Amino acid sequence: MAIEVTDGNFKKEVLESAQPVLVDFWAPWCGPCKMLGPVVEELSKEYAGKVKIVKLNTDENMELASRFQITSIPCLILFKGGNPIQKIIGFRPKSDIKNIIDANI
Repeated sequence: MAIEVTDGNFKKEVLESAQPVLVDFWAPWCGPCKMLGPVVEELSKEYAGKVKIVKLNTDENMELASRFQITSIPCLILFKGGNPIQKIIGFRPKSDIKNIIDANI
């Protein structure tokens, strides 16, 4: 299950993580975000132990959304060593997301 992150635990869960981290920037009112949600949950099971997958509600954590220049959601950002290395904007098929993860871990 994807972990919920906030302004309060983002540094610990994402930036200081020893594993690569995929952050799902989303909001409850966003239709494509709702479509992507089950895909993110499946990925969190498939990559357990290899990639940490977390969700961040942009409505409740506007500072982080602004810091990472989230102008459109859903937006997935893959972090490695505390740095954003790949951004995926909009709904994409699971296979596309897996290919991006696999190419970067």
